[in-house]
This record gives sequence, C-alpha cells and structure tokens, in this order.
Amino acid sequence: MTGKKLSSAEIRELFFQFFEKKDHARIKSSPLVPAGDPTLLFTNAGMVQFKQLFLGEEKRTYSRAVSIQKCMRAGGKHNDLENVGKTARHHTFFEMLGNFSFGNYFKKEAISFAWEFVTEILLLPPDRLWITIFKDDDESMLLWDKIVPRDRIIKLDEKDNFWQMGETGPCGPCSEIHFDQGPELSCGKPTCKLGCDCDRYLEIWNLVFMQYNRDAKGELHPLPKPSIDTGMGLERVTAICQGVQSNYETDLFQPIIQDVAQITNMVYGKDLKKDTSIRVIADHIRAMTFLISDGISPSNEGRGYVLRRIMRRAARHGRFLGLSEPFLFRLAESVILQMKSFYSELETQAPHIRMVIQGEEERFIHTLDFGMKLIEEFFLKMKREKLTQIPAEMVFKLYDTYGFPLDLLEDVAGEEGYLLDRKGFDLEMENQRTRARAASRFGAQDSESISLYKSLSKKYGKTKFLGYDFLQTTSPLLAMIKENQLVEAASQGETVLCLFKETPFYGEGGGQVGDQGDLTAQKEDVRGEVLDTLKPVPDLFFHQVRILQGKMFVNHPYHLKVDAERRKQTARNHTATHLLHAVLRETLGDHVKQAGSYVGPERLRFDFNHFVGLTEKEKEKIEETVNDRILANVSVHSDVMGIEEALNKGALAFFGDKYGEEVRVVQIKDEEKQFSQELCGGTHCRATGDIGLFKILAESSVASGVRRIEAITGKRAYRDFKAVETILKKMAEKLKTNMAEVSQKLDRFILSDKEREREISALKAKALLPASEAQKPELQNVDGLSVLIRQMDNMNPKELRLALDTMKRPNIDLIILGSAQDEKVSLIAHLSPAATKRLHAGEIIKNLSLLLEGTGGGKPELAQGGGKHPEKLNDVLSKSESIIHNLLKIPPR
Repeated sequence: MTGKKLSSAEIRELFFQFFEKKDHARIKSSPLVPAGDPTLLFTNAGMVQFKQLFLGEEKRTYSRAVSIQKCMRAGGKHNDLENVGKTARHHTFFEMLGNFSFGNYFKKEAISFAWEFVTEILLLPPDRLWITIFKDDDESMLLWDKIVPRDRIIKLDEKDNFWQMGETGPCGPCSEIHFDQGPELSCGKPTCKLGCDCDRYLEIWNLVFMQYNRDAKGELHPLPKPSIDTGMGLERVTAICQGVQSNYETDLFQPIIQDVAQITNMVYGKDLKKDTSIRVIADHIRAMTFLISDGISPSNEGRGYVLRRIMRRAARHGRFLGLSEPFLFRLAESVILQMKSFYSELETQAPHIRMVIQGEEERFIHTLDFGMKLIEEFFLKMKREKLTQIPAEMVFKLYDTYGFPLDLLEDVAGEEGYLLDRKGFDLEMENQRTRARAASRFGAQDSESISLYKSLSKKYGKTKFLGYDFLQTTSPLLAMIKENQLVEAASQGETVLCLFKETPFYGEGGGQVGDQGDLTAQKEDVRGEVLDTLKPVPDLFFHQVRILQGKMFVNHPYHLKVDAERRKQTARNHTATHLLHAVLRETLGDHVKQAGSYVGPERLRFDFNHFVGLTEKEKEKIEETVNDRILANVSVHSDVMGIEEALNKGALAFFGDKYGEEVRVVQIKDEEKQFSQELCGGTHCRATGDIGLFKILAESSVASGVRRIEAITGKRAYRDFKAVETILKKMAEKLKTNMAEVSQKLDRFILSDKEREREISALKAKALLPASEAQKPELQNVDGLSVLIRQMDNMNPKELRLALDTMKRPNIDLIILGSAQDEKVSLIAHLSPAATKRLHAGEIIKNLSLLLEGTGGGKPELAQGGGKHPEKLNDVLSKSESIIHNLLKIPPR
C-alpha cells in the first residue's frame, strides 16, 4: 500500500480543505485561454491567472490562494503530442493542484505545508519520498535537512530545478518532491537514480520559490515581494494513491477507456498497439472537450490549430481501431458526465461541444478522401517521372495544409513502393516551428515602451475615469511621451501621448474604440486634437494628442472635451452588441459566446461561437427581436460588484478578457424581464430607445465554429436605408415601373438576357468550326473505338462544351477537345454510353491535365479539366492515344 486509497474527487476536496484551514482563499480554475495574456498559447500552470500578482501589478483581497487549475500543454514549447498514449504520464490536458503566496509566506511554510499534506493527509510513506533542490539554494537545503535525511536531498542544476512560466515572466529556484515507485519500475541500469528518465522516481509536487522576473533580454530582476507557486499534477498523485503504475489506470481515465473499448468492440489490455490508440483517444477527448467548452473552435491557426490537430489525431487512432464513422462526439459525453460536478461549464456547453466535435470529424473524413485523390494524382506523376521518393514539399503540404496524417501517408506510399523524404519533412517542420516561435513573441519587440508605461503606472497609479458621467473636465498633465521618450514640453505640429490625472475619454478596450475630442488651455492659448485614447497597460489612459496651436507643458492643467456625437454613436453600437448577444443566445442556444468584437461610431462587429451559418429566417428573427427591444425603450444601467457575485447572478464574461476582483455589470432590463447582463467597462446608452434602429449588414464565417455579424445602428442605419431607397427609385425609373415591381421586371430581363447569351454562344461555337469539320469529322480507330481528337482555336470552357455538342455523332465513341485562351488551357472529353463500359472520361481528362500541371475530372461520360502551358497543348493531345491504350488495360471505376 503506497498511501491512503482515494478517488480523484476526494483528492481534489482534501487539497482544498487542507489549504483553506491554512487561511488560503479557494480560487476557481481560470479558462484554458489565458485572459489578457497573449504571450501564452494556453493556460499551462496554476500560476497563470496570478501572474500580475507576482509582478506586483495587481492587488487582491487575499495574499494566500489555493486552486485546482485545468491546464493544456500541447503546441509551441510544450508539445508532447507524439508521446501521449505511449507513456504512462504524458498528457495534453491535465489538472494542477496549487497553493500560492503573494508576498505572504515563503520557503519555510511552503516546504512545511507540502510535507504535511503528502505524509499526513495522503499518508504517503516518508521513506519513499525524495527531495530535489536547485544547486545554489542553500536556504532550501537547511529547511529540508530538518525534515528528511540529508542523503534524500539531491541538488540539481538550472535545467531541472529552476522554473519559469515562459521565455519571460516570473521565475525562481524550485524544490521537487519525488515518489519512489519501487525497483520493479527501474530501467535496471546500474546508474539508475533520481533524475533518470525511467518511471521509478516520479516527480509529484514542484514548489517554486518565486523571487525574480525575467525580462525580454533574459535578465533577472527581483520581484517586489518573494512569493510561492506550487504545482502538483492530479493525474500523477491519483495514480500513486490508487496504487497503479499508469495515470491511464486511474479513475480519471478508466471510465473513458472502457467507453472507447465498448465503441470499438475491443478489450483494453490485450494488444499493446491497440491499447496505445485507446489511450490517445481517452487523453485527446478530455482535451478537446475542455478546449471547446472554453470557447476555442478548430481552425488553421493558433489555438484552433492545436485543437484541430488533437481532434484529427484522435480520429485517426479511431481508424486504426476500425472506426470509419464519427465517434468522438459520443465519447465527449463520458468526459462531461465524469467532470461536470467540478467543472459545471461542461454541462451547460454539452450540446455545443458535441456539435463541434461531430462537425470536425465529418470534415476530417472528407479531408482523408480528398487527400487520397491528391496522392493518387501525384503517384501517377511519380510513375511518369520514375521517382521513388515522395519529395518533402509534397509530404509537408499534405500534412500541414490538408491535415493528412503522416503515418497514414507512409502506409499508402509503402503499398505503392514509395518512400517519404522524412529528413526533408523534418526540416520543413523545424522551419515552421521557428516561424511559430517568432510569431509567438507577441510583446518582445515593444518591451521598451511597455516598460515605460508600467513605470508610469507605478509612479502615478490608476487614471481616474470620469467618462460614465461627464464628457469634459480640467486635469493636470502628469507625463508626456514622444517617440518612446518622456518629454517635458511639446510644440505646435507635434503628436504626443499624454497622461492626465483624470479624464472623461474612454480608453480603447473590450472591443470599444478609444474616444476622440479636443484639448485646450485658455491661459496659454493651447489647442490640440485628441486623435485616440489608449490603455497600453491596465487602468492607465494615454491620449494621442496632435498640437494644433501653442505649446504644452507637463504639470500644467488642460481642459479635455470628448466628441459627444461620436461617443453617442459608439454607445448606440455598444448597447446594440449586448442586445445582439442576448438575442443570439435565445435564438441559437446557450453555447453562443462572444469570441471578439469591434464597437466604433460607424458600425459594430460581433464574433460568436456557432458552428453553422445563420439562415435568412434566423437573421430576420434576430434583427426583428433586437429592434423590438429597442422600441421597448428598456432601461440600461450598471452596478459595481465582486466578480464572484456577478458570475453567480448570471452575468456573462467575455472571451479572453481579464477581470479584477471588482467588476462593472451592465444590465438591460425592465420591471418584468432582464434582457442582458454582462461584465463590461464600456460606455452605453441610458435606454435602448436611444439606439434608434438596428440593421444587420452581413453574417459570415471567421473560422471553424466562429461566426461574425456586422451591423449598424442609429443615424448610420437611417443613411443606409435612404441610400437603398434612392437606388431603388432610380432602378424603377430606368425599368419604367414602380418600386414594388422592380424585382419581377428585373427577373424577366435577366431571363431574356440569358436566353440571348446561349444563342450567341451556340452560334459562335458553330462559326468557329470549319465547314468540313461540322459535317464529317476525321476519326481515328483506337483499340476498336472511333475517336475524334481536335485542338480548337481560342475557346473558353463554355464555348468548348458547345463545340463538343455540335460534333457529337452516333458513330463517334470518344471526343477529346482542347483549346488555349488567355494563357490557360481547357480540355473536355465525351464518351458514348457504350464506350463508358470500357473507359472513364474523368480518368482521361485527369491524365491529360496532369501533363499541363493542372487538374480535371468528371463523370464517366463527360469530364472537363485544364492547366497551364498553352504551348504544350498540341503535344499533350498527341499523347491522348497512348493514354487511352493504358487506361483500356484498367477497367473503369
């Protein structure tokens, strides 16, 4: 017995209770998308949501915290995808138990708490626990020496015992607790000891002594207050407490594994290769379920790309187990059922999660089918060119662009006797990783200016925002920046960033643009134009001012006046987005979440999670409902309250936004019903009637699972209606009818025009044919088939089709025509019903098109294609006879 046999749910609760008794505040897990932190792909540790606390940039009511954080380590630096399922402990999604001190306690208490929990609460045997520390951390050595024998404390270097969240940010030496799983799990080597890669010594808890902040140059700076960040993987500690050697044997995975086995009609534990696939699916279904519930949709970039890779990898392993139809969406239910008691968001998002997974599975099946067609075409080219190895560029394109699995490509290539250029492929992958790493260093190039803003924030504190109640005020100028340098004065013609003690100007944030307006100082005869208002760091408002007259000085007072009309239009659009969000959820379902927005004076844009395009009926209903609520003139008001209170009351939080302990909640409600309740710092109308009018301009796809609505309100909507009316009037005048009958008359004109176009094209095609050709074309005999092959002059695909129609005769089995126009080549082939028993028109065109570096295909009786190189057309058509000979040896599909 390794300790107290506990379920994963019991371990979670024991961990919370233990640290709550030690005066730690219980903090809910943050989403997998790090709020307000573009430097991270995913939340990869418990400390991510506390990053600003460690940096001293944020304050909370508590200085000790305990959390159980959902985490993702897949993609970028933490990319262990290929090891998942093969080892006992590699995962994409996992849970991290952590206790934190923000300048409250340090090494002594952290070490004491950890030892007490593992030995007195989990009852792990002390004689099986080992400790590692950073080689230069003498303080930790002295503290551990009082608890465990010195020969059980091992010093390791920076690689093993110095922790940092990313390339920049909080970091410090760490101390780890390891559990000896016994000699039976040893690699057997004489050198096997702590630090060996085998499974004998298992790291279970990492205590990070947060002392430094690493900047973009890699330099370490002491943090304002030394702090504690710890992390213990729930999966690992559960395996130890349940006396099993693999995380996959715990109650966190076994219910999912058994469901996978049931769906695939497999028995887990009988076949090593199949067991690996089952474990991959069990791990990946947890990851995709949680990612989707946190608002991520599969796409071809960023977080969505990681999700897509995980989903497709799981689907591919399903194919290894004999599943060719969508199945993952059924397994999501197993994860939701098991985890919903602790992560309630899974249950509310269940329909959306299943829909997204099923849709992606169906797309992947299509990808595999499409990829196979590309591969077949490429194999034909390889045969002609007598190649034996698939080039790296082709392998990478199939893998990266089309999502075709590499191992499946290897299998298909092997069946045809081809090899893959794996070295070249690995080089392409490394180049892609290099590009991704460069792209992920979001703030590095601007670190100098960010550092300047942060120093001003520390010096002056928050800018007092008056803009909810006032549109003008007089305030002293605290600081002025020009070209990233602090200046004391600036003159007419210069543009500077100005920091005032207080301001009525709204700083860009939450999707809403920054205010514009005027700046004046009567005494000094100064006049300036506020071009924009920005918040480069939280709660610090910078005004971009172009000085039109006079000279500005730091510490002088200036009168600030917001452009009232622009603010009013922006407020209309912002309040409209709240109404739109609420109506979308009512109409489409609770899975709808904001995924981004833009609110300006001229228009609004709202991105939301939804997997299919809206029907015209749905758009009409949404637009009508929003306008009904505008006409109802419902009150809009705001309250400031604690974040937990706001969320408990049902207020919606926005995707990717970071919130403090106190939040502003904007509510739209009347005496009977609450129409909208959202966390929002933006400016709004006093009542919905102020919006005037709401009109949807467009609805489109932004990424897989993310839709976008663009709309207008107020005066802009009225102007657009007037513009449309003017156009309609002009059309009615030209068509000599009234506005109500414009559509019907236009339809008649279009129909008549199409008929004339068809007649003209037919006459043109006939005119292009030589008289003798139109009457009795010359035929070739190819293996008993009468074949007509002709190069036509300057015809597009439509004209080529019409020319073919004029050539059809009962005695012709096959017609192949080609023509060049505008540097493009068009091909067409037609087979008689009898000839389709021996040949397939699509195969003929596909082979001819490949010779022109193009594509083509179609039905057995009719196919079209084409390519480049008009100068090769005659030569390509001359090869038609040999292609027909080759294809006649292969029965048509």
